[in-house]
Amino acid sequence: MHAERIWRNARLATFASWTDGIGVVERGLVAAAGGRIVYCGEESSAPAFVTSSEQIDCERRWITPGLIDCHTHLVYAGNRAAEFEQRLAGVSYQDIARAGGGIASTVRATRAATEEQLVTASLPRLDALLAEGVTTIEIKSGYGLDWATERRILQTMQTLAARRSVSIARTFLGAHALPPESGGDANRYTDMLCSEMIPLVAQAKLADALDAYCERVAFSPQQVRQIFQAARRHGLPVKLHADQLSALGGAALAAEFAALSADHLEYTDEAGVAAMARAGTTAVLLPAAFYFLRETQLPPIDLLRRYRVPLAVATDCNPGTAPLTSLLLAMNMAATLFRLTVEECLAGITREAARALGRLDTAGTLEVGKWCDLAIWNIEQPAELVYRMGFNPLHARVWRSR
Repeated sequence: MHAERIWRNARLATFASWTDGIGVVERGLVAAAGGRIVYCGEESSAPAFVTSSEQIDCERRWITPGLIDCHTHLVYAGNRAAEFEQRLAGVSYQDIARAGGGIASTVRATRAATEEQLVTASLPRLDALLAEGVTTIEIKSGYGLDWATERRILQTMQTLAARRSVSIARTFLGAHALPPESGGDANRYTDMLCSEMIPLVAQAKLADALDAYCERVAFSPQQVRQIFQAARRHGLPVKLHADQLSALGGAALAAEFAALSADHLEYTDEAGVAAMARAGTTAVLLPAAFYFLRETQLPPIDLLRRYRVPLAVATDCNPGTAPLTSLLLAMNMAATLFRLTVEECLAGITREAARALGRLDTAGTLEVGKWCDLAIWNIEQPAELVYRMGFNPLHARVWRSR
């Protein structure tokens, strides 16, 4: 068999099947050609490879799929440290937003930034995630709220992908908040999104999916339905910020449109969970936002397990509610705050994160035919990746076999 690179003498965590748990292979080998995996399994069962193959002795290190951060707002300008001080003094997120802060303050800073300034601001955040083994990342727009800036944000994502070895899933989040020039008229802005911005995004192929923020401080279920209908007409898959701060039926609405994912979910009820299960919609849990906002309403983890809804975990990297650039720490938070198991956490940043992006056919597990995206770790057991805080045991990161 032809292989360009071979990693041998490794312990593998393949995550290939929900029923097989972590999918441990104690004496494993991974072989790649053309950037894809051509063999993954026991070294003793591997076929003979051509002698020109580059072979890497992993010295019994662990190999997992490259990590996937499936929910970020990584491209933005400025910061919201002053609002953090306000929240520490007891001001609520909703009150800050109503006073013109929150998302609106980041919109002002981002509108004023050039594409190169956005790239310069975003690269350190991206590099921090890559340094922990991330090989695929989703990035949302939504800090422009006008066509010129939204397009600039989406183009910034393309520039980031050109400057780093990483796969970027681009999500259009025009329905993030009302722009200041809207005068508070959410219906008029929704109409503009549907008639102008969504068609332009789709025509220019600037995004892989569309997201919306369904919340009282953002868009109503009726407005989100209209936005999702427009996305459907233009061939854009959807996902939703759902039920984070209140019970508006966001999870059920996401499921109605067969959304790739519904994210946050703190106030989701059993009907919403059941709808997600029927639709095959992945739950994306964002413990950093829960922690940073000092929330007390936990997502319905037991219900999600009972209905066998896939559980993904992400950083939610953003300037206001989750200024986090560590997917490893997000796992620890998911375990300690949401009581996820080690297996759920690790699957949540590999297999289920790929599922949440609609990319499970090419990423998220160690299987033949998928991209050879690997994270190689200096650990004795996978639980260490969830257990430690502020410690990065990554030995090597591999993107498309390099």
